[in-house]
Amino acid sequence: MSSSTHYHPTNYNLPEDWELRWSRSRNLPYFYNRATSESRWQAPDGVDPSVILAFQKDYQNQHETLQQAESKDVRGVDHGNPDSPRSIRVSHLLVKHAESRRPSSWREATITRTKDAALERLEGFQAKIQSGEAALGELAATESDCSSAKKSGDLGFFERGQMQPSFEKASFALKVGEMSGPIWTDSGVHLIVRTG
Repeated sequence: MSSSTHYHPTNYNLPEDWELRWSRSRNLPYFYNRATSESRWQAPDGVDPSVILAFQKDYQNQHETLQQAESKDVRGVDHGNPDSPRSIRVSHLLVKHAESRRPSSWREATITRTKDAALERLEGFQAKIQSGEAALGELAATESDCSSAKKSGDLGFFERGQMQPSFEKASFALKVGEMSGPIWTDSGVHLIVRTG
């Protein structure tokens, strides 16, 4: 839960030293104890679980207000333009190769395929998706070399500056429902579908 945003709620009747924070990596709220530095997803004893829903609503309202106030980020991207959203959601399928920055995955302890073989494998998946034989999420769940395979390739929402540049550029260029061609990063070669 290291990737988080501080958010100090007005009053959620939490026990002393507890506060709610937002996890950027999971896009979910969690509880943090300032005294012990403990982080947890479950509410501390005696906390009404409905507090989480209230916090989510308040956080999202605050986040939307900030988005509207900051029409441009430091890179000069116009977030008031619906064609340039502040955050997007994608699913992807990754094929690693021997030169990937981490040439291993949940599927294989050591990946030895060449870059050409990785691209050929990915293009095979691309053909199945384009023909309607399979959806990217189905293939990602069984074939992706990324741990997001557990979530059918879903990476959740992310903003600019959080992903490798080529992955980010391709993702933000897609319309919802659209799939990229092969995209190379230090991790390997990807197919990306924008889902939100």
